[in-house]
Amino acid sequence: MVEAYLRQSALAHLGLEGRGAGARGAAGVAMSERPHRGIVNLRLDPGNAEAMAALKAAFGFALPAAANTSAGNTDTIALWLGPDEWWLVVPGPEPEAGPALAEKLRAALSGHFAAVTEVGESRTCIRVAGPRARALLQKGCPLDFHPRAFVAGACAQSILAKAAVTFHLFADESAAQAGAEGPVFDVYVARSFAEYLWAWLEDAGAEYDVAVVA
Repeated sequence: MVEAYLRQSALAHLGLEGRGAGARGAAGVAMSERPHRGIVNLRLDPGNAEAMAALKAAFGFALPAAANTSAGNTDTIALWLGPDEWWLVVPGPEPEAGPALAEKLRAALSGHFAAVTEVGESRTCIRVAGPRARALLQKGCPLDFHPRAFVAGACAQSILAKAAVTFHLFADESAAQAGAEGPVFDVYVARSFAEYLWAWLEDAGAEYDVAVVA
């Protein structure tokens, strides 16, 4: 487990918390870092009905079976990455969150052939939200981010400005009607590419007015 007092987010040196102290105003894009998420990579044969049932009992939801979809609850989100691969993500920043999630998975899958690997400390999450979020991401990614093609809950592995990323559309435009900031994308990227990708997003989003939020 990572020592809490040694832990720094990938973008801590940019002082984003200080920049995010102001109001968002009418900015077309709002960006923030959502660091220290517990992320565990799971490899498992989806045809193993007993193992899949054990996971559903342990977490309260079934792993997503359809390509590029997600499932979850307020505690844990599962992202489909491939026919036998998922990420399970817990949003809490506590150092023990990732190891606890991995241990919970191993306990549920005891006796089954599966691979459980913590990867959270190698990634950070950049949240890109606002009415121009889709247009911004479309500038650097070959995926189709049109609301009809990339709906709430969708996830996908791709590239953004040549950096390998995993996208998760946390909320779509319907959230804006309820007073939220939708659409809301979580973009997971390796720590070593985080500063580069943040700088690219700010530069590419300049025409939309980018607000840094806490």
